[in-house]
Amino acid sequence: MRSPKLFLLGAIPALITTVLFIASLVALLLNIDTLVAWMSPFAEGWDETWRAALRVALGVAVVAASVMLMVVAFSTITLAIGSPFYDLIAQDVERRLGDAPPEAEEPLPAMVWRVVRQALGMIAVSLLVTIVLFFCGFIPLVGQTVVPVVAALIGGWLIAIELVGSAFDRRGLMRIKQRRAHLGRHRLRTLGFAVPAYLLLAIPLLSIVVFPAATAGATVLARQVLGEPDGRPRKAEPLP
Repeated sequence: MRSPKLFLLGAIPALITTVLFIASLVALLLNIDTLVAWMSPFAEGWDETWRAALRVALGVAVVAASVMLMVVAFSTITLAIGSPFYDLIAQDVERRLGDAPPEAEEPLPAMVWRVVRQALGMIAVSLLVTIVLFFCGFIPLVGQTVVPVVAALIGGWLIAIELVGSAFDRRGLMRIKQRRAHLGRHRLRTLGFAVPAYLLLAIPLLSIVVFPAATAGATVLARQVLGEPDGRPRKAEPLP
């Protein structure tokens, strides 16, 4: 909030992605009855009470799985759309905290290919996890208690890997394996930041405000897990 121009720039890509995802979610909700009926033709001959109970549970599971996938994909797509803006936010945080590293040199074609490859990989992992949790959601009690907690933990972890990307890339740590290794040494600290970020990003419209702040917070987190200074922010210098 001390850099309102950067904050607004960071909100624009999140706003674009939010509009697209809200439209997708509304379309899903409007067609959920048709979708769950298509997914459970075997229940047509069941008693009406049991058929309705199954389809309500199936509808809840479909929506919950879709939201989890959307939250992680939201970060991936928003970062891809607004990469220059979020780099500026990360640079501003680095400058405030001091000892900011120089930009890592990487040819543009190589950088684009790396970013696309990593984004597709993250979405594929998110989809796989979503499918597993979707089916686990049908297990009595476990599906209503354990699965949402596991979804928040895994979703938060994936989002943390996404959000620290800019700070890690600046230090030449450009592989997702390197991000996982460093964050894994500070797992509780990482999840303490990432799970609330995941839950807040799951709330439509609020995510527009959260995303620029989460980008700044992830830069601080990256410095902490890398053992760099992360003390009290200095007065920001005006951006060129």
